[in-house]
Amino acid sequence: MKYLVIKCGGSVLENLPRSFYEDIVKMHKSSEWTPIIVHGGGPLITSLLKSLNVETKFVNGLRVTDHQVLDVVEMVLSGSVNKQVVRNLVEVGGNALGISGVDGGLLKAAPTPNAKTLGFVGEVVEVNHSIIEGIVNQGFIPVISPVGIDASGQRYNINGDIAASAIAKSLEANLCFISDIPGILVDHDGVKTKLDKVSKAIIEQMIEDETIYGGMIPKVQAAIDGLVHNIPEVGIINGFEKNSLLDYSNGKCVGTKIVLEEEIA
Repeated sequence: MKYLVIKCGGSVLENLPRSFYEDIVKMHKSSEWTPIIVHGGGPLITSLLKSLNVETKFVNGLRVTDHQVLDVVEMVLSGSVNKQVVRNLVEVGGNALGISGVDGGLLKAAPTPNAKTLGFVGEVVEVNHSIIEGIVNQGFIPVISPVGIDASGQRYNINGDIAASAIAKSLEANLCFISDIPGILVDHDGVKTKLDKVSKAIIEQMIEDETIYGGMIPKVQAAIDGLVHNIPEVGIINGFEKNSLLDYSNGKCVGTKIVLEEEIA
């Protein structure tokens, strides 16, 4: 069985067209690829925090998370957003089952090394992939909210890109990030062009010179970490283009493919 972990960020989820979900259902029914969705929900979390007069701070694209922020994160991700994605798939004829990384210890987490600054932001130390396989074997598309838990029951806010990479590593799955742009864009004399393929070294240089910044940083870092740990392939594609996900899964050159240096001719 070939798994494709599909990471949908909160900023694109709100506006993804019906055709995107139709593509996932087609993929699921084709039996060639088994889709697994991992989602974010950043804008909705920020909006709710603002309405509660709670300040939002980010460090290198990661949200600083105290107890109050953590409650909102879990409510939005594991409640509103998770069930909306499930409903969107059901509406186009799919079978989907939503689950949080807390459930069954799916995402076992630990605090990040930068915990003093970030608070309850976690990294994934283990994925209980048998839960995902069980959902798949029952004929459902898993829809996963990136909230993790440790052995003591402490919850952690896990960046969706990092969670998706960890899940892909545990299943030796391909990983695809869904964006509202066609891939990684670079500026040449005021004209933005898409990189079809980019390496670890180039990405590190682009972070250094701030060509890549903000929320794209954890995305590309998660991609590189996945490749180093045997994820076969990582891509960034535009979920708003009809058939882009199916084209990608069929090996067509859409979006940006992220590879290790030795794989670039």
